[in-house]
Amino acid sequence: MKDFIKVSPLKILEKSSRKGLGKGSLGVLMARAGVGKTACLIHIAFDKLFRNEKLVHVSLEDIPEKVTSYYDVIFYDLIKALNREDGEEIKMLLDKNRMILSYLNQSFKLERLRENLKNLVEKIEFVPDSLIIDGLDFEKAGREIFKGFKEIAEEFQVEIWFSALSHRHISDVNERGIPYPCNNIDDLLNIIIQLHPAQTGIFLRLLKDHDSIVAPDISVKLDPNTFLAMG
Repeated sequence: MKDFIKVSPLKILEKSSRKGLGKGSLGVLMARAGVGKTACLIHIAFDKLFRNEKLVHVSLEDIPEKVTSYYDVIFYDLIKALNREDGEEIKMLLDKNRMILSYLNQSFKLERLRENLKNLVEKIEFVPDSLIIDGLDFEKAGREIFKGFKEIAEEFQVEIWFSALSHRHISDVNERGIPYPCNNIDDLLNIIIQLHPAQTGIFLRLLKDHDSIVAPDISVKLDPNTFLAMG
């Protein structure tokens, strides 16, 4: 699926210093409610899966069947947009390389995630390259949980992507230009990208690039219907 990788939202990381997030690292996709955060996060997952990498999607809000339905809807829209006729064949490969873990009703604990990952590796030889953490409340999470995620990323040699909900009415920004809710934990994060709606369209902007200074104009314009990169 090289044709997807060409239009993946993660194309923005081609402009970053290390061309990606990297194992042992934490990345965040920030967006306001209703902008398309879930669709964009699943495209990040597809970017990994289409590279034949193994991925664990960790949902703190939805049951696995609902997460699967999100993937399926976005996948078939993607296949249609790319005019592919081998959708079912590709989908079998994706499903084989993806696991969904669900922690509902505030049942999520870092130690529980660690045990689940160990079981995947040791019992069924599913060794993940990436984790997607969907539904973590950044406002309540605190620094310690991100330190814990960093330890897991290093221990299992995975890269971990989070989605973070920002708010129009909270304009806090730290001295490094990182907005709320990442402004007090950005030292623990390696990549921060922001889904930003503007009059001319929806843009994905790079706000943090490991330890490098970010040029202010690093962005990718996304199709508002498919959330694929344009141009």
